[in-house]
Amino acid sequence: MIGRLRRRRRALVCREAVALIAAYLDDDLRSADRTRLEAHLASCPHCNEYLAQIRAVVDAAGHVQPDDLDEHTVDELVELYEAWRRD
Repeated sequence: MIGRLRRRRRALVCREAVALIAAYLDDDLRSADRTRLEAHLASCPHCNEYLAQIRAVVDAAGHVQPDDLDEHTVDELVELYEAWRRD
């Protein structure tokens, strides 16, 4: 009966993969989710490109200090983030 209750995890679609990328980069995914994401990345050039872009942003942002940004830029970034969260 237990075998029948267990379902095989389905493959990720791109939207789900994108949602896991930040946790993946932070090494904060459960093993099963990491395996599923890496399987998706192995066959999806679009998600691989997205991952590369996020890595580039993280690398560049890691060199920016809060005092490097003027108030207008900070306001724009906050607005972009808030718009993203609403979607």
